[in-house]
Amino acid sequence: MAKTDEPTIIKKYANRRLYNTGTSSYVTLEDLAEMVKNEELFVVYDAKSGDDITRSVLTQIIFEQENKGQNLLPIAFLRQLIRFYGDSMQNLVPSYLEFSIDSLTREQGKFREQMTHAFPGNAFEAMEEQVRRNTEMFERAMRMFSPFGAIMPEGFHPAAPATKSDEKPATAPSDIDRLKEQMEEMQKKLDALASKG
Repeated sequence: MAKTDEPTIIKKYANRRLYNTGTSSYVTLEDLAEMVKNEELFVVYDAKSGDDITRSVLTQIIFEQENKGQNLLPIAFLRQLIRFYGDSMQNLVPSYLEFSIDSLTREQGKFREQMTHAFPGNAFEAMEEQVRRNTEMFERAMRMFSPFGAIMPEGFHPAAPATKSDEKPATAPSDIDRLKEQMEEMQKKLDALASKG
């Protein structure tokens, strides 16, 4: 089926069958997964209520892939993701994840090539290390926005103003400065990868 700007409409019926209105045929979750891989846009509507259920169907596709043993999502990531539901940071998580996956998608070809040359036979460990660093940075960012300053280090007293002679800034700005530095470093690395491509 040719790609168009308009997404294909998929209808989901009570019997859990999925109907592709573009091809006038029933499809499976695997068919929808192939459409995603081929960058074919689609939206899924509940045939009875008319509700947009695209998100839950895409989540179901991921669930099916994970059940087949194609484990893409680490357990620690899934646990952390579950913790964000209902948390005050919940609204920031989708934007962060979308930005991260967009960056990886844009750079994946160059990244694969660089990883192969830099770490022959060891790319998986290098990728894990990068993910670990990104996760730590994200967790630090989340702690900075934690309500009521619950995770401020011991000895930090907001009521005690810093004097001009103090060399150290308050803890929160220091964390923000470190975060900015790490993000600048990551940007430099991405720029370096892009310039080598």
